[in-house]
Amino acid sequence: MQISGYLCALIACSGLTLSLPNRNQTGLKSGNEAPPLLLVSFDGFRADYLNKYSFPNLEKFFSDGVLVRKLTNVFTTKTFPNHYSLVTGLYAESHGILASIMYDPVTKKNFSLLNDHDPFWWDEATPIWVSVEQSGYRAAAAMWPGTDVNIQNCTLKYQFKYDPNVTFQERLGNITQWMTKDKSVKFAALYWEEPDRSGHVYGPDNTTEMTRVLKEVDGHIGYLMDQLNKTGLWGKINVIITSDHGMAQCSQERLIKLDNCISPSSYMVVDLTPVAAIIPLEDTSSVYKNLSSCHSNMKAYRKADVPDRLHYKNNARIQPILLVADEGWTIVKNGKLPRLGDHGYDNTLPSMHPFLAAHGPAFRKGYKMSSFNSVDLYPLMCHLVGVPPELNNGSFAHVRCALVNEQCGELALAVGLVIGVLIILTTFTCLFKLMKNRDISSPRPFARLELEDDADDEPLLE
Repeated sequence: MQISGYLCALIACSGLTLSLPNRNQTGLKSGNEAPPLLLVSFDGFRADYLNKYSFPNLEKFFSDGVLVRKLTNVFTTKTFPNHYSLVTGLYAESHGILASIMYDPVTKKNFSLLNDHDPFWWDEATPIWVSVEQSGYRAAAAMWPGTDVNIQNCTLKYQFKYDPNVTFQERLGNITQWMTKDKSVKFAALYWEEPDRSGHVYGPDNTTEMTRVLKEVDGHIGYLMDQLNKTGLWGKINVIITSDHGMAQCSQERLIKLDNCISPSSYMVVDLTPVAAIIPLEDTSSVYKNLSSCHSNMKAYRKADVPDRLHYKNNARIQPILLVADEGWTIVKNGKLPRLGDHGYDNTLPSMHPFLAAHGPAFRKGYKMSSFNSVDLYPLMCHLVGVPPELNNGSFAHVRCALVNEQCGELALAVGLVIGVLIILTTFTCLFKLMKNRDISSPRPFARLELEDDADDEPLLE
């Protein structure tokens, strides 16, 4: 009975330990208890810039917080799809913002950077700022893609429409003013165009120009810390700095000209490079065959055959044929190189990966992680601000180690394995003892042979 009770207690303890890594968005703080969260994106900040350039302010930021050396972002590695994935936790095929230029074959509607305010395009997902508002709190934004759109009948009170002429200082000033004057603001998002803009114009291999713009970006991070300190927010709110994608060097010598492979009248381009969305105007099989053999540095896929790992085929807005250029190659119809740097390529390429850094009361100090998926950021942010997450493709278990008050999954698993081994060893030990005790107490079949050697029996042998 004592052994059985001991084993039951041990199994119960091990069960609690083994359950730790599987706990997801449970135990959320209420919105009243949770500190506000500020999310900042520097567009086109390639992860390996951290190894190539100096960032004294950024290093100061994450030295007292968390650094994730790279994020695996979503395909296509474009600005709009990835910014929406960060705030919804969904792959592009699930949230519907598939590219910067889209066409919907059912409604015949078009989407572009100059025509992006129709809620139709955004309503397939619920971004975190909508959840915050629906929970009775306020969200604020400075030009984060989608925040100036009426999504699911929710329009932010604290936001302003995109204007590239508004400085970083002005954008941040509005954010800090809203966060200090209205204590109900639990989430804020800020977007800045650099180093993406310079990366397109000069290419990431232009070290002179990239040194210049990245020094400017680091200066903005220093200004961010100073302003948060002046307004009393530093150390009291959680801050996440990240990006949407990286940047690859392009060249006039690496062009793929579609009109050299197929008649211009046989197809229509929705989006062109480096991932081209093609609508056949003639026989689909013929168009696909011609495009498949067009260039060795470009892959052609029928929509149904797009690799599952890209999560880019289960949406009506994805066109019948998809062309994906190799890294550094540019797809054109019949023209010149449009830019020296580009992104949108396969999301497994290191050049496409962004980074993440975090600071605040919820985060560990001086903690570094190698990587996680960009969709994992959404459940983390929901946990931080205390709102329940919508269905998403992310995993809180992948990011919980960054938090100071969370049990790290790897540690829990290791402890669980140790407990499991102890249970097995204890079980075998108990079984061995039980079998040994049984052998001692049971009759021995050869006991009579011992009597044959007894001295009293010797007369019988004569």
